[in-house]
Amino acid sequence: MLEIVSLKGFENRKITSLSGGQQQRVAIARALVNRPKVLLLDEPLGALDLRLRKDMQNELKRIQQAMGITFVYVTHDQEEALTMSDTIVVMDKGKIQQIGKPEDIYNEPKNAFVADFIGESNILDGVMLDDYSVKFFGRVFKCVDKGFEKNEPVDVVIRPEDIDIVAPDEGSLCGTVTSVTFKGVHYDTIVDFKGFKWLIQTTDFCPEGSYIGIRLNPEDIHIMHKSEYSGMFGDYSSYSAEYDEIADAEVPEDEE
Repeated sequence: MLEIVSLKGFENRKITSLSGGQQQRVAIARALVNRPKVLLLDEPLGALDLRLRKDMQNELKRIQQAMGITFVYVTHDQEEALTMSDTIVVMDKGKIQQIGKPEDIYNEPKNAFVADFIGESNILDGVMLDDYSVKFFGRVFKCVDKGFEKNEPVDVVIRPEDIDIVAPDEGSLCGTVTSVTFKGVHYDTIVDFKGFKWLIQTTDFCPEGSYIGIRLNPEDIHIMHKSEYSGMFGDYSSYSAEYDEIADAEVPEDEE
């Protein structure tokens, strides 16, 4: 079992002398030694730093494949769920919202909760005019969805990484950049479109205050039925409000 968890040669080491990742492997070996049919892992990597956490994700996938048993893995880390799973079950308050493959959960969320919980999302109010045709922000867009009632109110989901920034005269919509955050591989760019703030993840740097256009392809627009979660997510101005509250709390009373 130590060989399976890559700890062969550590038999005589004290547990306390091992690294965090090695201690996690010991715990997994203890759980696997009885050959269970199903192993429940409840946030097993929560205490590890980011680099070690990613290494252990790969190790757990390798161990699961070597053992050939079912792992039920509980996590609040969306990236971890997408990385490790064959099947994802998204739950809210004990109720299953969607079950599916990672690609289906991400690309075809069933409602606004799933769309917001798995990855970043811009969620807008729209009207399905007809098959493959949706209207939002006063404009009609082509999409790849069908089977909705004519003129049915819907939720429209657009992932931040699917949005192309173009010159204003080439854009389907135009807005003003209100915030830019460098994330290493891309910029998190907040853009105000008619009072509704979108998140765009792009390698193009657009300075705060610049006026830009965006282009949306039909396959980048996903349509969902309205649900109890409609209207709860999507406008990134909510984050600005939270930061404003934190900033206000830090101002001494005699300076207010």
